[in-house]
Formats: sequence, C-alpha cells, structure tokens
Amino acid sequence: MSSAQTDPNSPQIRALESLLAFWTDSGAEGAFLDAPVDRVAEGQKPPPRPAPPQRMPSGAPAARAAPPLPQAAEAAADARHLAAEAQDLGQLEAAIAAFDGCGLKFEGAKRAVFARGNPEGPLMIIGEAPGADEDAQGKPFVGRAGKLLDRMLAAAGLEGRAFITNTVYWRPPGNRTPSPGEQLACAPFLERAVALVNPKALLLVGGAAAKAVLKKDEGILSLRGRWFDWRSADGALELPALPTLHPAFLLRQPGAKKRAWQDLLTLAERLEP
Repeated sequence: MSSAQTDPNSPQIRALESLLAFWTDSGAEGAFLDAPVDRVAEGQKPPPRPAPPQRMPSGAPAARAAPPLPQAAEAAADARHLAAEAQDLGQLEAAIAAFDGCGLKFEGAKRAVFARGNPEGPLMIIGEAPGADEDAQGKPFVGRAGKLLDRMLAAAGLEGRAFITNTVYWRPPGNRTPSPGEQLACAPFLERAVALVNPKALLLVGGAAAKAVLKKDEGILSLRGRWFDWRSADGALELPALPTLHPAFLLRQPGAKKRAWQDLLTLAERLEP
C-alpha cells in the first residue's frame, strides 16, 4: 500500500472522509472503525458470561428513574391535549417543559429547547433537534450551524423575519437523529406552534425535519428545492413548505452551499409582498 493511501492528510483519504460524511447526511447508516475486524473469528468466540448483579450498599441513594413512557401514539395524544390548551407561545413552551412523553427528556438533556426568533415574521424554520450548544443555552440553532444559518438568512434578506424551532425539544444522546417515535410524540407541539405563529411559509432544514413534517421517505437531496403543501392534522391550516440542506451538512460540504443558497433565494422570492 502506498504512503498516499495511508497518510490521513492525503487527498485520497480526505476525499474518502468527505464521501462518507455525504452518505451519512443522505441517510446511509453504518459504523466505521480504524482497523479491520475479522467477523468470522469474532463469531466463533464463546459469548461473554454475564456479570453478576451488583448489590446496592444498604442506605445508598437510589438513582432517579424515568417514569414509564407511553407508546408514541399515546404520547402524541397526551401532547395534543396539552398543546391545545396553550393559548400563546409562552404557555406552549411551559407545556413542552412539563411533558414527560418523549424519552429524550430522560436521556441526559439538561432542559427543553423550544424556539427563538421573531414570532411575527413570515417564515418558520424547523430543524431536527437541539445539539450540545442548544442544550446548554436553551435556544435552537445557536452553535456553528446556527451561526451559518443566521448569516445565510441575512444575506438573503430574511434576517429578523424567521421563527426557529425543531421537531423535538430535547437533545438526543450523542447528537443522534431523533427517532420517528420521538418526533411523533412531539408533533402536536410543533403543529400548535405553527398555528400560533401562523407564518406564510415553512423552511424545513435537513432530512430528518423534512421527512417528519412532510411524512415523506425520500432523502433530503431529493426533497430539497421543491415546494410541498403542509396541512395541519385537523385540516384548518395549509402552508407552503420548502426543504433545504442542514447548515451542519454545509459546514462539512462547503460545495453544497450553492444549492442551499438557491433554496433561500427561492424562499425569499416567495415571501415578497
């Protein structure tokens, strides 16, 4: 094997890393290791013996356990009831913080992260989930990806005209993609937020958000740049929705910024009086 194939800074290795990141953002899933593993030999090893159960010392405090979680459909029904009672965004944020039907709340998140931005603006931006910076600050899109999003909005003439939220309101462990069940449990809160803000259009940022909101199975590279009709569950509200690439993807793939920029220009034109 040549040195160019083993040097981590070589163009070949860097191109491969970019390709893997591209596949991951397109919906592919897999585990990548630094060294090859002989799976045949691994399969021939006897299974490890389970460790004996550990006894808690007498008087030791018990760990706080999460309450039993309802099924996603049952959790969504509870969320729908709580969301319907919220008469403004402040009440909706309080209802989300009190909601125990999404397991993400009990998997290490510090707080519920609801929204930021201008609720009077014509645009509502929906991402997938909070990350580490958002979990720390309690607001969505405040890390590197959020700063890039703000710069792009400003360049497109949309600064201060957007209300920004996510499909789920607690940070998934390891910043993984939220599951469809987690998104389903939180969906009534998102729908109520849309109704209270009543924007002129939705911008769906990233594949996880676009597929959950539009109920589509296509990847973001197929959905982006196309207008769709979003309808509320009760049919009372219908809005145009435009999927686009997530700014976190653009940070890894700067060459894709041109396509996201085209989407924002299309959106800005749609929002013109």
